[in-house]
Amino acid sequence: MPNATISGWGKCLPPAVLSNHDLELLVETSDDWITTRTGIKERRISHVEVSDLARVASLHALAAAGKTPADLDLIVMGTCTGDSLIPSTAAILQAKLEAWNAAAFDLNAACSGFVYSLVVANNMIKAGAYRTVLVIGAEKLHFHIDFTDRSTCVLFGDGAGAVIMEATDDDVGVLSSELGMDGSAAAILSIPRDGTEGSRDYPKPRESRFEMDGPELFRRAVVRMGEASARVIEEAGLTLDQIDLLIPHQANVRIIDATARRLGLDSAKVFVNIGSYGNTSAATIPVALTEALEQGRIKPGDNVVFTAFGAGLSWGAAVVRWGDRVEPISTSDAELPPNTLSTMELLEPNLEFFGRPTKAATGEEAQPEPKELAREISS
Repeated sequence: MPNATISGWGKCLPPAVLSNHDLELLVETSDDWITTRTGIKERRISHVEVSDLARVASLHALAAAGKTPADLDLIVMGTCTGDSLIPSTAAILQAKLEAWNAAAFDLNAACSGFVYSLVVANNMIKAGAYRTVLVIGAEKLHFHIDFTDRSTCVLFGDGAGAVIMEATDDDVGVLSSELGMDGSAAAILSIPRDGTEGSRDYPKPRESRFEMDGPELFRRAVVRMGEASARVIEEAGLTLDQIDLLIPHQANVRIIDATARRLGLDSAKVFVNIGSYGNTSAATIPVALTEALEQGRIKPGDNVVFTAFGAGLSWGAAVVRWGDRVEPISTSDAELPPNTLSTMELLEPNLEFFGRPTKAATGEEAQPEPKELAREISS
């Protein structure tokens, strides 16, 4: 039975930046308020569609693996904000890549989407059905952001990351994994009416935006990510000391810190880049992985843990033993088309649809304030 190793990696972040100081002009918030509660300083706003972000990230990943689109036999797209419901965004991406030999489908596990997609691709390779798989996490979350609600508008951004997974006989790749779901708590993080449950006079602004119970999401995320990570490490036959890097979903720096404490993992072994991009849902882990490799944080043979938690409520974790190569075989000059609009111009459709915020806007805090909560969860 073959193993599945990550042989290529790439990312795509749109150029338009929405900083905390920009948000100060829209809602009753501040750079200090956002930074201390979330760790986020800025996020990106896309001027193109999810499939465009995914295409650029995919071409960089293919180049890093020394592959072309013709080499792909499967595309798995992790996204909850695709270009359309029908066809799948993976189908649109296949056409943009001209990857005509590849089957393609979307997978929606929200912020856990990349881990879910990685595990699915790994299992399909191990079963012998496919040999070269493109796995993407890509999102255009700002489309659903209501900037009158400061509890959510400070959190999310757009972006894409991708990896190439290949069959190998070497003792590398995904050593163990876990996927989980608790649908009974689905209302904690949702877009209430973005499907056939909605009425025929859809869309309605208040039913088309993110709704989130931040404190409860915080509690569940820390517990599930920590427990799932501990289980996959044990299942892989490893100890915590043998883990070289944890790459968690970048939802909130407090969640990341509390997860590391719950595991008893040194912060030096945790990769964090949320400050630059915010929460990009399924894209956070592949973007972080690409940057970890660019920064020399991963060495041949390292044991890397991915863990995520998202709407559903979904969670997942995987242990990956890295192969011999940490440098790309080649590079790509793929890039997005130029953006001619300012960040505020890109947000204008949101302001027209959801309403224009005022400095008197109010909302719940993005995450719970008391430090006691983090201590309680990490114990």
